[in-house]
This record gives sequence, C-alpha cells and structure tokens, in this order.
Amino acid sequence: MFVGVWAFVGRSLRAGRELRRARIPSAQNSQAHVPTGGIQRLACNTERVATRPAKQRNLGRLSEIAQVAVRHGFGYFFEKHRLTDLLPWGQRPVVDPTAASQRGLHLRNMLDELGPTFVKFGQLLSTRPDIVPPDIIVELRGLQDDVRPFPFEQVEQVVEADLGLSLERAFLEFETEPIAAASIGQVHRAVLPNGRRVVVKVQRPGAPRQIEADLALLYQAARIAQERIRALDFIDARELVDEFARSIRQELDYRLEARNAERFRHDFAGDPHVAVPRVYWSYTRARVLTLEYLEGITLNDLDVTAYTLDERRRLAYRMTETWMTMIFRNGFFHGDPHPANIMVLAPERIGIVDFGQIGKLTDDDMAKLTRLFIDAANEQVDMLPKRLADLGVRYPKDREEEFRAQLRELYYKYYGATLAEIDPVQVIREGFQLIHSMHLRLPTRFVLLDKAIATLGSVGIELYEDFNVFEVAKPYARDLLRERFGPRYLARQARREGVRLASVISELPYQVHDVMEELRDGQVEIGFVHKGLDEFMVRLSAALNRLVVALVVAGGLIGSSLIGIFAKSGPHVLGINAISVLGFFLSGLLGIWLLWGVIRSGRL
Repeated sequence: MFVGVWAFVGRSLRAGRELRRARIPSAQNSQAHVPTGGIQRLACNTERVATRPAKQRNLGRLSEIAQVAVRHGFGYFFEKHRLTDLLPWGQRPVVDPTAASQRGLHLRNMLDELGPTFVKFGQLLSTRPDIVPPDIIVELRGLQDDVRPFPFEQVEQVVEADLGLSLERAFLEFETEPIAAASIGQVHRAVLPNGRRVVVKVQRPGAPRQIEADLALLYQAARIAQERIRALDFIDARELVDEFARSIRQELDYRLEARNAERFRHDFAGDPHVAVPRVYWSYTRARVLTLEYLEGITLNDLDVTAYTLDERRRLAYRMTETWMTMIFRNGFFHGDPHPANIMVLAPERIGIVDFGQIGKLTDDDMAKLTRLFIDAANEQVDMLPKRLADLGVRYPKDREEEFRAQLRELYYKYYGATLAEIDPVQVIREGFQLIHSMHLRLPTRFVLLDKAIATLGSVGIELYEDFNVFEVAKPYARDLLRERFGPRYLARQARREGVRLASVISELPYQVHDVMEELRDGQVEIGFVHKGLDEFMVRLSAALNRLVVALVVAGGLIGSSLIGIFAKSGPHVLGINAISVLGFFLSGLLGIWLLWGVIRSGRL
C-alpha cells in the first residue's frame, strides 16, 4: 500500500499587501485609452525575470550558474566530477568539507538565486524521491514561487491585446497593485461592468521567451550530466527536463487552467462546504484568466489562535475530505493543496484556487489500486511488487528480491497497528527512503497523488496536531472496495469485457488469414531493436576521432623529426630546419587539444 507519498511543494503567490484602488472613468468612445493619471503605476524592476539579452550565449550562462553553485558550497561536486572547466579560466572552486552535510539547504538557496524557472524546476525535483535523496526533498519543498510584480503598464498592454478591449470598456474597476505575483503571472482584483467582483490573472510579458531560454540551459546541463557525471547514470536527465518542459509550457496557456476550474466547479456543484470560482470565459484568453472573486482568507494567512481546537479539527478534516472526494470518487484532483491555494470562507466552508496542477485517475487505475489494497489487507506482501508494476511503478528487475524484502519489512512494521498509533510523517519519511534507495520510477499521475496526500497530511497537522490523514482516507478506500465488488459494478464490468472479447473473437479469423498470406508471400519481417546502441555509436565515433587525431599527431612528430635529421638546406631556427619546427609546433597544438578534450570528458 506504500506507493510513496511526497512532501509538499511550497508555492505561495503572496505579494503586495497594500491595495490601492483606482476607479477607471467611463470611456466616451470605443477608442478611448486609459488616462495616464487615472491609474497608479508600480515602479518595479523585473529585468532579472523577464528580460535578458537575446544574444547571450548558453555557455556563458552555464558558467554563471556554475559560479553560483560554487558560491553556495558545491565546489566539492565540481572537483569530484571534474566539472571545473565550466568555471572561468583560472578559477578554482573553494571546497568546504562541511558543505555536503547541508546540501539541501545550499541547493534551495542556489535555485532561489538563479530565478523563477529554476525555482519551479526545484519544485518538480521535490516530487521525485526516486532521484532526489530525502534530506534534499525536505529543503526543496520550501521553495517559494514569489517574485517582484511587473509594472501596471504591461498589465494594461497584455489585457487589452488579448481581450481586444481597453480596460475602461472591459472592467468597471481594476486595482493597480497585484494581490499575488509569481514567475509566470500576477493576480489583480477587478470589477466587471455588471458589478461582479473578479480576480484577473495576467501573464508576465516575455514569460514564454524567458522560459524557453532557461529550458535550453537545462537541456544543455542535462546533456553534460549524462555525458560526464557517472554517479547520475541511473537518471534520465533529458527525460526529467522533458517532463518539466511539458508542465511549465502548459502553465503558459491559461485556458487549460480555466477548463480545470470548470471541471472542479461541476464536480462540487451543490456542495455547501466547498466553493470553486466561476470562470468568466468572455474575459479569459491564453494570457488572461478571469475568475470569480472568493471572499475569504488563505490558510497560510489564517490566525489559528482565533479558532477553537474543535474548529481547527473540523477545518482540517473538511479540507482533507474534499481532496479524498476528488481522488476516490471523481478521479480528478487538485495536485497542489498548498495553504496558499485553500481559502477559509466560513468555519464550515472552504474555497479552492490555482488550478494549474491537476491529476487524473482512470477507471483502470482505480481497479488496479483496488487490487493493491486487497493484497495488502490479506498480507499478500509478495504480490505487492507486481501490483505496483501494474500501476506503472518501475524498479530494477535485478533488485526485485531486495525490493520485496524492503516492502515486507515496511509492511510488517505497521501491520496490525491502529491508525492512531501510526505517525503519517514517519511513514512518509520511510517511503521516501525506500523510493530513493530502490530508484523507483513513478508515473506522473501517482507522483501528483502522493504529493497531494503528503501535503494534506502536513497542512492538517499544522491546523490540528492530532490530525491523521490516513483516518480520513480509510472510509473512502473502504467505499472504493465496496463499489468495485458491488453487483452493479461487476455486471457493468462483465458486459464491457464481454463486448471486448466478442470483438477480439470476431477479428481473430481475419488476423489469422492476414498472417498466413504474409507467410505465403514471404513478407514477414522481424524487427531487431538494440537498446543503448545510439549512445554506444556516439562514444565509438568520439573514440575513433580521437584515434585519428592521435595518429596525425604521431605522424607529424615523426615526420618533423625525419625532416630535422635529413634536411640540410633551407632556413633553420636554432639549428633546426624551419619546416621541422613548424611541424613540431602544429603537432604539439593538436596533442594539447586532444589531451584537453580527454580531460574535459572525465575519462582518462
């Protein structure tokens, strides 16, 4: 049952507490623009986030990143893996022997300094215990996607360009200062012409260009890691950057987030305890998202001392029950239940915001989870690796026995204990350790699921110290089992499988006929795929190139020596024939270049 759960990713979008409202005068005609004095403008420096010289080369930026890493205590890493050539010429990293013990804190501070895209990448890493050790994950989950807001003039430009309307025509009122600012966009309060209060999320100008530039750097860093850092051979660095690129590019289209919000609003329609903001599609585009304004306070701003212990307990359970409903009943869940994304609207009512990260569980996923629960309940521990593999969890086959032994040890440590006797934080910590030690690979949907459950556990404990997330999940899991083995579900499943089998049987004679015809005509082909051959060919090509250069150097040296011995005429330098000196010089240069390439590759 322990697929692994994740510590929460900190993602606060708070900035700018002081709000200054500016009433926008009514436009006299459709061409009217916002008067210069009608809106207060923010003097903010956003060069670090949104602008960089287009001609800046990746190599120079990589060198800058390397210097930042060394400054934050990673000099030992560059020395150990022979990456010092990424530093400016002549600079040697200062190695702090105590830095490795605080690597998580140093990495978090480094990513903070490098900027918003790298902060988001760190947040992704905090959800990957298969490649990141637990001590680093604990630190990375504290990363905050919180940056300076961009000027209001740019807000106007983006809104008017996307909506095709001036601010005066689109909104009755639009606040100049954002209530939240992040790396991709910022949020302003506004009022529609019909008087409805809304929040408008506006994308930062130049965000796609900045993100693509940073992604190019991450791909280059991934290539270097694959080629030169043998300790990371178990990681597919390019695949990791691909996952991050897909995620962050989706966040650039606010219409996807709007559709997610619409789905959640539909799922919780009629629920008196949960509010999901309405999407105003007439005011929503790829770079502008307009949602209903929820009047309340976020959990991270909540003064818990103003609530009684019982109110805090009910709030923690209400929040968790909402997510369990998403997971076990709807199969469509919010992937980031961070305190900044949960609002308290009333003692018995919460609101949900920020729908950029969502997870989906199919009916097939639910069926496989059910079989996993049943095997765990029946003490069939040896079946758990197979059930996890059915769910898409990947682990080294040559370590299957070790994996089974560790699962058995973890299982029997808690088997028979009541939920009140189990510390969810300790279970999460041990799950992290198991996932990292075995290099388990989890499908993205389960990464989000585990992260959501872990975040709920952490937030719940902050509200109510005796909170146990497993107690809330237990009845939902029980209902899932009951539903999966109810007569109605079994009849529906039998009908579905019957239709599928009938289709297979009806196609079987035609498939046999096709195979027999191909055999008769001699058209059967057998494909052979050699995994890893491309990388081998690249390395072989590099080795052959070096061999050719070495032969040229050797030939140059031998030829220059023979010329120096036998050539009696022609110009001489220090008693040696000039052509021989030139040959020695060119051969020496080639030899130094070849040696430098070998040293840089880290394979002496």
